[in-house]
Amino acid sequence: MTHPRVLVAEDDAQLRDLLVETLTRWDYDVTAAGNGDEALTLLDGRLFDVALLDMWLPGKDGLQVLEEIKRRDGALEVVMMTGDPVVSNAVHALKAGAYDYLIKPLNFEELRPLMSQLIERRFLRQEVGSLRARLGRELAEREIVGTSPQMREVKQTIASVATSDSPVLIEGESGTGKELVAAAIHRQSPRAKGPFVPVNCGAIPAELMESEFFGHVRGAFSGAVSDAPGLVRSARDGTLFLDEVAELPVALQAKLLRVLQEKEVRPVGSAKTHAVDVRIIAATNRDLDAAVASGRFRQDLYYRINVVRIVVPPLRARKDEIPALVTHFLRRFNERFHRDVKGLAPDAKAALMAYDFPGNVRELENLIERAYALGAREEIMRENLPALAGAPVPAAATPGQEVPTLEEAERELIRRALGRYGHDKEKTARALGLTVRTLYRRIKKFELT
Repeated sequence: MTHPRVLVAEDDAQLRDLLVETLTRWDYDVTAAGNGDEALTLLDGRLFDVALLDMWLPGKDGLQVLEEIKRRDGALEVVMMTGDPVVSNAVHALKAGAYDYLIKPLNFEELRPLMSQLIERRFLRQEVGSLRARLGRELAEREIVGTSPQMREVKQTIASVATSDSPVLIEGESGTGKELVAAAIHRQSPRAKGPFVPVNCGAIPAELMESEFFGHVRGAFSGAVSDAPGLVRSARDGTLFLDEVAELPVALQAKLLRVLQEKEVRPVGSAKTHAVDVRIIAATNRDLDAAVASGRFRQDLYYRINVVRIVVPPLRARKDEIPALVTHFLRRFNERFHRDVKGLAPDAKAALMAYDFPGNVRELENLIERAYALGAREEIMRENLPALAGAPVPAAATPGQEVPTLEEAERELIRRALGRYGHDKEKTARALGLTVRTLYRRIKKFELT
């Protein structure tokens, strides 16, 4: 039987030991910390169901730890404890996301039913999440995890642009979560009740693109045995998400531009046009400015879709978010695999933090899912991450230790990416967010033959 996991953060050793003893007797799995920094370290890549936090912890105080918990794992229930019953502190804690506020000395007869209530609340929230996933709303409900300055800016832009109907261009490397950003814009917009239609422009054969996008009438070509509305009309009153928009042929770009300008489509083989009300969100991992300069992408279409621009940063630029992302994936995969994996072993966490993730968040998610498939149970061990077998585990820093220069770090990053993609220059350039020409120049500069 799985015991609910509780984090106790209390600097009073006597009370801390009493809480651990009592909660353990009540069949909880308890982990204790004596200060705020220690509590946050325990939260890195580990799952808890409830946290009991002293308001006045050494180092980071209880409110700071509470705010950090809610940034890392919004599903974790938090109860604050204090011997100083100031109303303003209670209000602040509740506004920051605490479920309740207890006054010391603690009344354990009140604590026990409160703990039961919190665990039941956690269970119900998990059930709701499971039902939503089974109803096919997983993508729309999936959270954009990240608290770095870059990701806060992304979230702020999403909130600002969602209320308008302007086209949005999302840029970022493969695997950074561009589709999640597009889905979040749709979910927060007045079109949320309409369809969200994602399209991978690079996956549609060129000869079928016009029919796929704009539809066709029966008999328009061999195999057209019935009318088809096409993707644009399928997204009516909703959002059409054009992923990898740089892959569109120039001829189709002109027709898409006409749809954006005239707000109507004409199916293949038909003389009739159909009015459409659809919002366009596009995404690319290519340099569209370079594509425009080379004539591979129409400048007028570029200006039309690039009204608002959102850049999603690569994971290597926000490695501090890896523990929070791991926690997010653990909750999802525990439900899917019916496991109770608690977190990362220290060597596994070190390997993840040392890795550059050319595949970004998608690669991290894949690594965690693979660890489950390879049998991870109590926690994810280094051996459950065979793809990181060659990743170095960083040694502890020593006084006076030199750090690599930016040029040395860039050389090493490109060398690793080349090795990962078998020296396929196009795949490597795409993963690094570079043009192939720029990658060749870097290879020559760093003598990476």
